[in-house]
Amino acid sequence: QVRLVESGGGLVQAGGSLRLSCEASGLTFRAYAMGWFRQAPGKEREFVAAISPSGGSTSYSDSAKGRFTMSRDNAKNTVYLQMNNLKPEDTAVYYCAADLQYLVVARSPGYWGQGTQVTASS
Repeated sequence: QVRLVESGGGLVQAGGSLRLSCEASGLTFRAYAMGWFRQAPGKEREFVAAISPSGGSTSYSDSAKGRFTMSRDNAKNTVYLQMNNLKPEDTAVYYCAADLQYLVVARSPGYWGQGTQVTASS
């Protein structure tokens, strides 16, 4: 079965950086678009970033642009989210997602990971 496992979350001071990883198994990774979402307490889950199967295209939410960078290593079945200049409002559980269609992965992906907590303290 498809499995997405996130890692790299933690506690960081505002202005700091974290790199999240998501390792996928049970699918042909190079065929899948991948995404990152987040959910803060009391809020709905929201899109953060997406990357095409080849890595040639990426898209970001307005809050992520200029601070976050998504990348992938198809040889390692892994995607990354480099987060710089973290703010307290970035505090959330971050989820990895996968879908065969790039336009779908940013809206309603077919597969989800369990999430990793990111906390940026002021």
